[in-house]
Amino acid sequence: QVQLVESGGGLVQAGGSLRLSCVYSGRTSSNRSMAWFRAAPGKEREIAAGISWSGRVTAYGDSVKGRFAISRDNAKNTVYLQMNSLEPEDTAVYYCAAGPQTIGVALAPADHDYWGHGIQVTVAS
Repeated sequence: QVQLVESGGGLVQAGGSLRLSCVYSGRTSSNRSMAWFRAAPGKEREIAAGISWSGRVTAYGDSVKGRFAISRDNAKNTVYLQMNSLEPEDTAVYYCAAGPQTIGVALAPADHDYWGHGIQVTVAS
């Protein structure tokens, strides 16, 4: 079982930055690929970024490439999503998700068994 708790969301002006954090815990929480997904109103959940358990491999959704950066600190059981140059289109609920215990990075929602409750990010124009 894995528990995930997100923090760091809120309201920001377009062009601004936010950093989301996700603390993971639980008996089987280690050595997992982790990811951030997002769901905008009326849209399906999409990948924002994923990271392998080692942190060496990262991947991003097309809409956030070059603006967002995912990282992790396994000593702190925390995954981060640094979001820069935010746009109103980034407004969504952001979810932290725990994927498989693999050396790679998982990017599909179906690959993730554990999800946080989600945190709202609102970008004002």
